Amino acid sequence: MIFGKNGSPPSLRRVLLGVALFSLTGVAAARSPVNAPSPPDLSLRPAPPKKSSSQDDSFVLTPPKDLALQPENARKAGALADFVEGTRLEENAEMENALAAYQRVLNFEPGLSELALRVAALLSRQEDYPRAIDVLKDAIKVRPKEAGPYLQLAFIYAKYLRKTEQAVKYVNQAIALDPVDFDAYQRLYEIESAAGEPQKALMALDRAANVKSDDSAFWIRLGKLYATIVFKTETEPKREDVKRVNGFFEKAVANAGDDSTTLKEVADYYAASQQIQEAIPLYLKVLELQPDDLNAREKLATGFVLTNQRDKAVEMLEEIIKKQPAKYQPYELLAQLLDEGARALDRANQPDQAKALFARAAANYEQSLLINPGRPNTYLRLAELLIVPLKDSERATKLLTEARQRYPGVPEFSYFLAIALREAKHPQQAVITFEEALNEAQLANDEVLNARFYFDYGAAADQAGFYDKAADLFRKSISLDPANSAEAYNYVAFMWADHNLHLDEAEEMIGHALQFDPNNGAYLDTLGWIHYRKGKFDDALNELLRAAQNLTRPDPIVLEHIGDAYAKLNRIPQALDFWQKAIALSPENKLLAEKIEKTKTTVSQGPPGKINRID
Repeated sequence: MIFGKNGSPPSLRRVLLGVALFSLTGVAAARSPVNAPSPPDLSLRPAPPKKSSSQDDSFVLTPPKDLALQPENARKAGALADFVEGTRLEENAEMENALAAYQRVLNFEPGLSELALRVAALLSRQEDYPRAIDVLKDAIKVRPKEAGPYLQLAFIYAKYLRKTEQAVKYVNQAIALDPVDFDAYQRLYEIESAAGEPQKALMALDRAANVKSDDSAFWIRLGKLYATIVFKTETEPKREDVKRVNGFFEKAVANAGDDSTTLKEVADYYAASQQIQEAIPLYLKVLELQPDDLNAREKLATGFVLTNQRDKAVEMLEEIIKKQPAKYQPYELLAQLLDEGARALDRANQPDQAKALFARAAANYEQSLLINPGRPNTYLRLAELLIVPLKDSERATKLLTEARQRYPGVPEFSYFLAIALREAKHPQQAVITFEEALNEAQLANDEVLNARFYFDYGAAADQAGFYDKAADLFRKSISLDPANSAEAYNYVAFMWADHNLHLDEAEEMIGHALQFDPNNGAYLDTLGWIHYRKGKFDDALNELLRAAQNLTRPDPIVLEHIGDAYAKLNRIPQALDFWQKAIALSPENKLLAEKIEKTKTTVSQGPPGKINRID
C-alpha cells in the first residue's frame, strides 16, 4: 500500500490488521513446528495435583515452562500493545505520545512499511522531515522491494524539501519495483509539473501508456489525467490527442468485462467530452447491468440536452431499437428524450408539434412496459403524459388500475389514479381513491402528503359537490406551503363565487392570492366574478377587462364573464360580442349557446330592455 495522491496515510484499520497478523503469526510459528498440531491453550489452568512428603494436596497455579511466552514472542506481544496504544493516543489527538508508541513498534520491526508510512506522514505534518525520512529509509533497508516507502520519500523531497532530483530518483525506484502501479507514474508527473518541466511530466504519462496492464482502473486513471491536459477550456483539442485519450478508455472497457462502475466512468468521460455517440452504447450497457441506476439515466439525458444533440440521440436510439427490439432500456430512454423535446416545444407555444412528440413518448413508454412491466416509475411517467399533455385520462385510469394491482399499498399509484379519475369526470370515484391514497400514505409515512396532494384532492371534492370538504382541503394545502399558496387561495375564492356562497370569505381569499401576483389574469377574473355576484357590476366589469388584458391568450370563461357583466349593465351589443368570442373558443358550451340565442330573440322582439344572465 502507498500513500494517496496528496500523501494521505493508509487507514489505521489496515495497519492494525497488518501488525496483528505479523504478531500472532510470529508467535504461532515460534511455538509450533511445521505440520504440528495446533498450539495449546495459553490460558492459565490448574495443574494436576501432586503429593509429596513435604507438601499438602494443592493446586499449582504457575504454568509449566513450556507454556510460557518466549522472550521474542513477549516482545512481539509488547509491540502489538504499543501499536494499539498508539492508535488510541492518535484518535485522542495526543500526537507526541502516539508517535512514541509507534516508534517503539518500529524499533522492534522497522520493516513494517504501512506503519512506517503512517509515522512518516504524522512527522511530516509536524514538519519533522529528517525523522520522517529516517523512518522510511529504515523500512527500505529491511524490505527494499516494497514500493510504498520510496513513493513517500519522493513526496517529502518534492513537496516539502523542494529537492526534485532526489524525488525523481525515489519515484523511479518505486516504478522499477512495481511497474504496474499507476500511483508512481502520477507521482512522477506531479513532481515534474511542479518543477516546471511539462515535457518531462508528459514523458511520465508516456511511460505509463507503454505498460502492459489488464487493470481497467489503471487505464481510466491514465485517461483522466491525460484528459486534463488535452481538454483545456481555452483551446480546441487536437484530433490526434483526443484519439490518444480515447485509446486509454478503450483499454479500460476492453478489460472491464461486466463491471458497471468502470463502464459508467468511461461513458461519463465520453459524455463530458461531447462524444455522445460513444457514450450511448456504454450507458445502455450500464443500464442493462444495473436497470435501476437512475444516475446513469439522468446523466445520459442531461448530456443530450447540454450538447444539443437530442435529435441525433433519438435517431441513434431508434437504430438501436431496430437492431435490439427486445430490450426495454432503449425504449425508455427514447421516451424520456421525446418527452423533454415535447415540453420544450410546448414552452415555445407550438402545441401541435408538442402533442405529436408526447404521443410518441407515450408509445415508447408503453413498449418498455410490455417488455419489462416491473418498472414502477415508468408507469407513473406514462400516466402523467396521458393525464396532462395528452388528456387521455380514461386510458390513464386503466393503466394505473393495472399498476395499483401490481404494486398494492403504494400511495403514488392511488394518488395518480385519483387524479386520472377526476380528469376523466368521475369525481365521486376520485374522492374515494384520494381518501385511499391518503390512508396508504399515512400508513407508509410517505412524503406524498404535501401541499399539492391536498390541492388535487380539493379539486376532486369540488367537482363532486363537496364544497365544504374542498375548502378544508385547500386550507390544508395553504398551511403546508404558505409561500406558494396563491393558486389554492384563488381556487377556493372562485369556487365560492361560482356557487354564489360565502362571498365575503371568497373576497378575502382572492385578496391573499393577488398579494402574491397582483396582475394575474385568472385571479383578477375571480375578483371580478365576486363583484358580479355581489351586484357590483361596474367594479366587476373593470376587473374582468383587466383580467382579459393580463392573460397571455384569450380565455372563454373570462370572455363569457365580461359578456355577463355587460348584459347586467344593459349594454347588449357588447355582451353579445364577448359571448360570441367565448363560444368560438368553446363551441361545446351549450348553456352559453342557449344564452346567446335567447338574448338575440329578446332583442329582435322589441327595444332592448334589461337582460339578466342565465345561470
